[in-house]
Amino acid sequence: MSQHPPTTPDTWQCLSQFTAARIALGRAGISLPTRACLDFQLAHALARDAVNLPLDFDQLAHSLSVQGIASLCLHSQAANQQIYLQRPDLGRLLSPASQRSLQKLKPSAADAVVIISDGLSSTAITHHAEAFLSILLPSLQAQQYRMPPVCLVKHGRVAIGDAIADHFAARLCIVLIGERPGLSSPDSMGIYFTYQARSGFSTDADRNCISNIHSNGLSYAQALHKLLFLIAGAEQLKLSGVALKDQSTEADLALPQANFLLDF
Repeated sequence: MSQHPPTTPDTWQCLSQFTAARIALGRAGISLPTRACLDFQLAHALARDAVNLPLDFDQLAHSLSVQGIASLCLHSQAANQQIYLQRPDLGRLLSPASQRSLQKLKPSAADAVVIISDGLSSTAITHHAEAFLSILLPSLQAQQYRMPPVCLVKHGRVAIGDAIADHFAARLCIVLIGERPGLSSPDSMGIYFTYQARSGFSTDADRNCISNIHSNGLSYAQALHKLLFLIAGAEQLKLSGVALKDQSTEADLALPQANFLLDF
């Protein structure tokens, strides 16, 4: 009987504790071990679910209402998920019904508007949007920013925030959106920030992005710290995007700084 183990371990195995990436999986003969294959299939299924499972906007609106947060439900011109995935341009535009809903809402003076969209990961919004709002909104209110109801946009892309910010004449446009899922992070949320967003004029170069907000990525506190830094910079420079650099540090958060390559 052979004394060789069924799985040949990888010498990098000790490094796998520092990353969720698929490294040091070992091998069984010339193939991956069964466990690694099953883990991959599970991760792939979770990523597909994140894209295809619908976000329960009614439940999200109810949860926000319980916390005393007013919201407004809107919809892009993408009628369903299939069209949303095939026609990104329609996800950037509000549906006629949503445009009418905005017109009925008398635009009061607003400094900032917060938009939440399912994007490419409903799982991300389900897991993180409500919790992040609970620290974002008080921070903005503490700075005396006037805000309309939080806008919940079904099948929306990032640029759909431009028309909403335009309607409320808000200087600051903050979009929380589900990011394209990866095989190690199916629930990653992103934040897109635009100063003086205007429909038909703002481009991706005018936006700042804070990505990888999830349990194994950027924490809510870190993401908020970066966003507030960008907001302060935008207010000073009167711009956002490529001309506004994120030079924030973790020092103010009192987070431990460790380099595992030095400690290893």
